[in-house]
Amino acid sequence: MEFELQATSAGTAARAGLITTAHGQIETPIFMPVGTVGSVKAVHFRDMRDDVKAQIILGNTYHLYLRPGVDVLRKAGGLHKFNGWDRPILTDSGGFQVFSLSQNRKLTEEGARFRSHIDGSMHMFTPENVVDIQRAIGSDIMMALDECPPGTSDFAYARKSLDLTLRWLDRGFKHYQETEGLYGYHQSYFPIVQGCTYPELRRESARHIAALGADGNAIGGLAVGEPAEKMYEMIEVVNEILPADKPRYLMGVGTPVNILEAIDRGVDMMDCVMPTRNGRNGMLFTRHGTMNMRNKKWAEDFSPLQEDGASWVDRAYSKAYVRHLFIANELLALEIASQHNLAFYLWLVGEARRHIMAGDFASWKAGMVEVLDRRL
Repeated sequence: MEFELQATSAGTAARAGLITTAHGQIETPIFMPVGTVGSVKAVHFRDMRDDVKAQIILGNTYHLYLRPGVDVLRKAGGLHKFNGWDRPILTDSGGFQVFSLSQNRKLTEEGARFRSHIDGSMHMFTPENVVDIQRAIGSDIMMALDECPPGTSDFAYARKSLDLTLRWLDRGFKHYQETEGLYGYHQSYFPIVQGCTYPELRRESARHIAALGADGNAIGGLAVGEPAEKMYEMIEVVNEILPADKPRYLMGVGTPVNILEAIDRGVDMMDCVMPTRNGRNGMLFTRHGTMNMRNKKWAEDFSPLQEDGASWVDRAYSKAYVRHLFIANELLALEIASQHNLAFYLWLVGEARRHIMAGDFASWKAGMVEVLDRRL
C-alpha cells in the first residue's frame, strides 16, 4: 500500500492524500460505509459505486467469521469475489464486537474467548488467528486485535487494558510479517491506538505504534461514551505522534460535525454506522441540517429531498413521498434514506478534500459546522 500526501491546510492539521491498494485508489479524507456482514444494509453495490460513489467499504471479522465462515470465504477466493465488490475493503478485527459482549466473553493473555450471539457456541480470537481470518477474508486493510475499554474507564483499568492491547499488537504484527496473503496481493495491517481518555496512555500507545512502521495507523476507543471535546483532544494528542506520511484512521466516528472536526485534526479515514442506521429510522442528513422524515411537516412538501438540486437519489423522490414510505413501513424508504445519507457523507468528505486542496478549508468548515446540526 502506498500513501501520497497531496496537500495540507493552513491553520489546521487537515490534509488531502491518495492511498493506493491492490483494488484501487482512495482519495482522502474519506468516509467508509460499513458493510458488516459483507453488504451495506439496504444499499445495492451498483448504487454504492454509481450514486454513493464509495471508494472503500468495511467488513467485520467477527460477523464474517461466524457467517458465512472462513471456509466459505476461502473457497470463494475472498470477500471481494464472494460479494462482487471490486474496490478496496477494510476489515475490523472484531475486537469491538467481542468486547461489547461483556456478559459472554473472557479476556486472557492468550486472547478473547466469547460466545456467538447467533447460537451460543464458544470461540477464541487471538492476535494471531484474527490475522489468519482476515487473510482468508482478503481485505486490503486488516486491523489488529485490541481491547476497546469504555470511555468512562478509570486509569487503573485503562492502564491494564492498554498493556494487554500492546502485547497483543506485538504478537499480531509479528504473525502478520511471517504470513502472506492467500490471493496474490498485498494486505496492510493497521495497529490501533488505545488509552481511553488519558493523554499519557494515548501518547505511550501512539509512540509504540509509530515505531512499528506499519502501512497505516488507527485511533480506536473514542466515541464510546466520552464527551466530544475529550475525543477531539485525544485525536490531537495522538496525531502529534503518529507518522505524517502514513494514513490515520479514526474508528467508528461519527456525526457530520465529528467528521469535519476529525479532518481538521489530521484524520484521513473514518467509518460509522450512523448514516445507514439513522437513515433506516427516518433521519436524513443534508448540507442544511437534518430532517426527521416521519414529521408531519413533510406530508405535503413536494420539493426534492435536497432542494438545491444536490439530491443523491432519483430527484423524483419528494419529501412528501419519502415520508409516506416511512409511515407506510415500505422497504423502499430504508433504501432511499440509506443511500441518500451515505452519499451525503461521501459528498461532505469530498468537499472537505476540495477545500483542503484549494487552501480555504478552515473558513469552509466553520460555515458548515454552523448548519450541520440544525433540525429542519
